[in-house]
Amino acid sequence: MASRAIVPQHENNGEVKQKNALADGRNRRVLQDIGNFVNERAAAQGKKPITEGAVVVAQAVKGVQRKQVDKPKPENVIVISSDEKSEKSKHVTKRQGSSRKDVKTLTSILSARSKAACGLVNKLNDSIENIDGADAGNELAVTEYVDDIYKFYKLTEDEGRVRDYMDLQPDINAKMRSILVDWLIEVHRKFELMPETLYLTMNIVDRFLSMKVVRRKELQLVGISAMLVACKYEEIWAPEVNDFVFISDNAYAREHVLVMEKTILDKLEWCLTVPTPYVFLVRFIKASVPSDDKMEDLVFYLAELGLMQYPSAVSYCPSMLAAAAVYAARCTLGESPLWSETLKHHTGYSVEQLIECAKLLVKFHSTAAESKLKALYRKFSSPDRNAVALLAPAKCLLPIAIHDGEC
Repeated sequence: MASRAIVPQHENNGEVKQKNALADGRNRRVLQDIGNFVNERAAAQGKKPITEGAVVVAQAVKGVQRKQVDKPKPENVIVISSDEKSEKSKHVTKRQGSSRKDVKTLTSILSARSKAACGLVNKLNDSIENIDGADAGNELAVTEYVDDIYKFYKLTEDEGRVRDYMDLQPDINAKMRSILVDWLIEVHRKFELMPETLYLTMNIVDRFLSMKVVRRKELQLVGISAMLVACKYEEIWAPEVNDFVFISDNAYAREHVLVMEKTILDKLEWCLTVPTPYVFLVRFIKASVPSDDKMEDLVFYLAELGLMQYPSAVSYCPSMLAAAAVYAARCTLGESPLWSETLKHHTGYSVEQLIECAKLLVKFHSTAAESKLKALYRKFSSPDRNAVALLAPAKCLLPIAIHDGEC
């Protein structure tokens, strides 16, 4: 190994100090914000420091400013009268230091009027129950802006709503659609899927059928592919493609399902976030106070009856279908009042707006037992659903009322 020569450092100490001093000088010249730099430079150049002169000038300037401040100037203050009949502005000459107690400012007037308006609103809201009070401590309930969320849902529900499309399908009719929905309800129950998955599945099916002509033999393929997409969107553990192939009795190959899935997503432009009736059902059931499991099951039964039947599915928007299901359920169970101010506030519908849709749902309820499509009827006849399908339908909402029309 080559030895490294060690040079003693004490010989260069003077040069290092000199270089550091030069570096400090350069830094100070760049910064220009060190107080003693000006005085040192002036002393080095043989000039007198300017500190004393600057102090004298500053004192003179402050003296002039004090004289200007000491002279009070009248200022114009605009006062708006609180009298609603004469809203005129008055110019009042006011000197500094005078009392402001007798002057009513614009802020105080607006605050007083706001309090008065809030008092009127509170009186009107006495009949509307706070359905989110119990969830105040639940962060997932987002009680601060849940009302705004549902206002947005109602504004955007028409974007995912389906109109009458059967005229576009030469090989499919409304009865075939009902058969498909009845089978999908059975599949949904077999896989033990979330309720929202069924509603999204039917929304996807209807939107796709309204955009593309489908042959009769491919209708079931559209149904299982739509449910596959809905499961991937809603479920934590979604069934696999082979599960849908098996449950369709191997009528389609795995590749057929994947191709149809891609076709559906392309047609819908991957737009899957749409307000379905389920979104509104959850909120409206909560507003139907008092409510229990029996009321909830009956509302879902009526809503799914409306989902299965083509006329109600395409004639009414999701929020109206959900609100009508709540109204029909309250009529069936004889709740009083049949429609409260709380429900009117949260649904945005009156009884007059819901009556036609509610009558249609009750009609489906009255004929469900004799229908050949039994999947939905069996589902809600079970004890875990409180056997709500076995309840007598609301007579006052039937086309021919048995008695004077009161529920």
